[in-house]
Amino acid sequence: MSALAISSSTFAVAIVVLLFALFLILLLGSFVRSRRAASTRAVAQPRASGIAAPAAPAAPKPRRLVARRDFLRGGLLTSLVIFAAQFGGATLAFLWPNIKGGFGSVILLPDSLDSIKSQIATSRQPYYFGAGRFYIINYEALGGTGTHSIYQGLIEDGLMALFQKCAHLGCRVPFCQQSQWFECPCHGSKYNEAGEYRLGPAPQGMYRFAVKVEGQSVKVDTSSVVLGPPRGTDTIRQSPEGPFCV
Repeated sequence: MSALAISSSTFAVAIVVLLFALFLILLLGSFVRSRRAASTRAVAQPRASGIAAPAAPAAPKPRRLVARRDFLRGGLLTSLVIFAAQFGGATLAFLWPNIKGGFGSVILLPDSLDSIKSQIATSRQPYYFGAGRFYIINYEALGGTGTHSIYQGLIEDGLMALFQKCAHLGCRVPFCQQSQWFECPCHGSKYNEAGEYRLGPAPQGMYRFAVKVEGQSVKVDTSSVVLGPPRGTDTIRQSPEGPFCV
């Protein structure tokens, strides 16, 4: 998990704990005040001056009415409980990807480095990981050397990760096996296999994620999105290899 994810998690948990502590304090204060009020009413019985009051027959216990102040206090506490529950649920939903290792965290791919490269070569298309919303390409196999400063820190063992979101309006960009390019079905933006802009309204190339390889383990850091290369970038010199899908 990244440092950013840890700091966000710590802050959110601290807020939830603070709200819960505030709720407990208010609840305890309400309980103490109610007990004190009940004790005061029990002790302060009216007495006649100098004469003991005759024993009166036991009266039926009056029906207890809820005071306006108690009603308002109960409504306030109920509102606080509902707010804390909703905030806690939203916080958990926000943190869940980082806890479970999904999109928004560092993702360990289920396949090994050699297996990923083999799948890319055999299928003639990028390795797609839906839970992380990215494609893995073998940049070196496409003719890239990994020495381009524009991709510094994004390539390891020849692999580079491309965010599936179009740089234009955010549609998912599928890979077209006919042209061997990425083609957006929404507005026709097209990118070569390295995710570099070729055609359409997109302002730049596809977004990237950093890749980390440790032995045969491949990890992709989806907590930080890297902007795609600007228009005009063409490091692999790839023309369309067939008709377009879009």
